[in-house]
Amino acid sequence: MNTEITGVLVSFVITLLIAFPLGKYIARVFKGEKTFTDFMSPFEGFIFRLGGVDPKKEMNWKQHMAALLCINLVWLVYAFFVLLFQSHLPLNPDGNPDMPPDLAFNTAISFLVNCNLQHYSGESGLTYLSQLVVITFLQFVSAATGVAAVAVLFRAFAEKTTEKLGNFFVFFIKTITRILLPLCIIMAVLLVFNGTPSGFAGKDNIVTLQGDSVQVSRGPAAGMIAIKHLGTNGGGWFGANSAHPLENPDYFTNMVEIIAQVILPMALIFAFGFFIKRKKLGYVIFGVMTAGMLSFMIPDMISEMNGNPALSHMGLSNATAMEGKEVRFGVPASAYWQVMTTVISTGSVNSMHDSTMPLSGAMQLLGMMTNCFYGGKGVGLLNYFIFLIIAVFISGLMVGRTPEFLGRKVEAREMKIASIIALLHPFLILVGAAVSSYVV
Repeated sequence: MNTEITGVLVSFVITLLIAFPLGKYIARVFKGEKTFTDFMSPFEGFIFRLGGVDPKKEMNWKQHMAALLCINLVWLVYAFFVLLFQSHLPLNPDGNPDMPPDLAFNTAISFLVNCNLQHYSGESGLTYLSQLVVITFLQFVSAATGVAAVAVLFRAFAEKTTEKLGNFFVFFIKTITRILLPLCIIMAVLLVFNGTPSGFAGKDNIVTLQGDSVQVSRGPAAGMIAIKHLGTNGGGWFGANSAHPLENPDYFTNMVEIIAQVILPMALIFAFGFFIKRKKLGYVIFGVMTAGMLSFMIPDMISEMNGNPALSHMGLSNATAMEGKEVRFGVPASAYWQVMTTVISTGSVNSMHDSTMPLSGAMQLLGMMTNCFYGGKGVGLLNYFIFLIIAVFISGLMVGRTPEFLGRKVEAREMKIASIIALLHPFLILVGAAVSSYVV
């Protein structure tokens, strides 16, 4: 067990060691400074010309929002119709059927907004083409949308304006070409060399140790699994997600995938400090977020490692909560994943969360609810600033001075907006739950 805990600590340390220089690099990318990925400039220029985008045109916050919403609407329609007619398109060696309209809409909008809720099993619900040109595509663009949105925040704090905030499409394209794509290539190669499939052949017939003949789904999964984690997306190629032996073959790939989930949310915190030239502020935010994460992680870890007390009363010597967990990962690595995947809103699983202990489940729900202890890439930091504005306002009133943050007064208008956003989340959840309970 001590070895397994060491594995968790090593995973966190490696994540931090990668995230810090990555944050510095991200800040340089969004500032337009020279980086080693400048060789992508001609390709980016081609995309801008193809889309009729002037990369030098500055946008205000309203234009950024309009660009974000319009381009996402196009992707929603595109994804919906591909899923609706997927059986008539190529790359369907297993003969999977079309998605019904309600499921196609649910899947398209779920992956578009980085929710990645799956009401289907990847092996039977999607074709290889749909997995690649819809699911994988949306996992790239939804992740890039979140990062581009937080880049606007960086620019606003640095320039102290809401008018000239850079170009949304520049932030968006550079996020894909210079951040997500290089990292995904590295991760996909690591997964392929450790057993994750990446071919286009259909199901394979395998004879088990018991002598049974079974069909095992395959496909070009490695690339999708890479962006699934690096983009804090979460939707799995296989129905069992990262508990599946082909999606997450061993402890090494488990470390790779959990590190990949967290590096961008962490890196963006440091990137904020570097971008606005207030590194200490970035460190403070990181420290607060880490403390919040640990407040969920420690109870979850203890609860899972101690297991169900009812089993101890029955005289069982090993009472750790192994139900729903993979033996190749163990309890600590599963508990670490449970908390990390919920606090950063990835949602991928290497164990079944409905089998966790009650206290662990509560920690996971709180992680999803707050979504600001690292949080999803981009959106976690945006959520954090909502709570930060409220905290600054209250603390300012407590000491009897006008609340300020980074030289800007936090007054009634800012407080009202922050409060509405903070309350909207639980309001939608509670009202939605109440309506569904009443209807059902």
